[in-house]
Amino acid sequence: MIVSKFGGTSLADANQFRKVSKIIMENPSRRVIVVSAPGKRYKDDTKVTDLLINCAMAHYHNSTSDKELEEVINRYREIAMELNLSDKIIDEIRQDIELRLAGNNINEAKYIDNLKASGEDNCAKLMAEYLRSIGLDANYISPKKAGLFLSNESGNAQVLPDSYESLGKLAINPGIIVFPGFFGYTHEGELVTFSRGGSDVTGSILAAAVKADLYENFTDVDSVYSVNPNIVANPKAIYELTYREMRELSYGGFSVLHEEALLPAYKENVPVKILNTNNPHCKGTLITTERSSVNGPVVGIASDAGFCSIYVRKYLMNREIGFGRKLLQILEEEGLSYEHTPSGIDDISVILREKQFNDHKEKIVIARIKSELAAEDVSVKRNLALIMIVGEGMRQSIGVAAKATKAFERANVNLDMINQGSSEVSMMFGVSASDEAQAVRALYEEFFE
Repeated sequence: MIVSKFGGTSLADANQFRKVSKIIMENPSRRVIVVSAPGKRYKDDTKVTDLLINCAMAHYHNSTSDKELEEVINRYREIAMELNLSDKIIDEIRQDIELRLAGNNINEAKYIDNLKASGEDNCAKLMAEYLRSIGLDANYISPKKAGLFLSNESGNAQVLPDSYESLGKLAINPGIIVFPGFFGYTHEGELVTFSRGGSDVTGSILAAAVKADLYENFTDVDSVYSVNPNIVANPKAIYELTYREMRELSYGGFSVLHEEALLPAYKENVPVKILNTNNPHCKGTLITTERSSVNGPVVGIASDAGFCSIYVRKYLMNREIGFGRKLLQILEEEGLSYEHTPSGIDDISVILREKQFNDHKEKIVIARIKSELAAEDVSVKRNLALIMIVGEGMRQSIGVAAKATKAFERANVNLDMINQGSSEVSMMFGVSASDEAQAVRALYEEFFE
């Protein structure tokens, strides 16, 4: 059995729907199909998810959303008409969205989540209808009916363990299952969503639950590349990755796969393959426990901006029991999550996402650290980018850090931070956001050219 997930660009219009149907028909093992909401048809187009957010916001704040609703319906109608489907499916989609618009709006975030989830839900209904129209035995399955149970964390839900037993029963279904990605339900029956792009996570959960032989993730690129193609032109493709390497790269900024999508597949040892809907016979990228190909110590370079650091210095900090815990507790009490904590004997830095750390929050945190921890120096540096070099081969290679710092020197980029994880699969560098592209290109030249 193969679980195949198709992203938004794979479902943007009727022509993409036809491509997906051909891919499904090519291999009878593709029996569980997970879909995202229709994405962009062209560069300046708007994704259905964003249209739904606009619709939800208009209705929530103005009690009217006729114009925004029609924009959403027209996207589905355009696809249905070109596929020669009856108006019945569009009427069903309209009723569903109108019902959601008229639903409980006490909590704005949950109200918007409920509308956003209709993008995937109705795309799954539309895909199932089309597959039946061309003679396939296909059925839409609701996450609620199937038993995809999630924690009650709107916009950041986590799968609950008992979901796997419920979802595992889908394996005995004789036909093709079309399953919407991105959302599930609490045990109390309330709809909750994963973070944006969470359809990847749904596919991985289903692949683990039915103990699939392969989880295919179809997108709009032929493979995972060794670096962001927007920074380096025509970068080398990666044909094999380990779960750990892909996890690190996804966290570091690779957008081809949701960073939380690998865990369910990893736990059940289900191989994951990244493929291109527009070029389905390309080699793609295979993600497994171990890889056989050898392509140097570094397999990929990832980068992401939007970070800041809190630097704290106190003499004999290393002798003070509980200092780190107290520091992180202050951040927890202020509702802040941290990314990394590189440290020395008398100082420590905490790396955070900058968007959650506004000027008001900064003043509060600095004051608390100085008063509660008696820190001698506390400062904040903003506009940082984190760059990661990733590769299982780094553990057996000498001089990787030397090569990286040599590349930074050659590019005239100053380093604010160096941090290597204990697994030695990745090494992270902090630089000014304005130096990000220059630094990444220098690293690519050093390790790949």
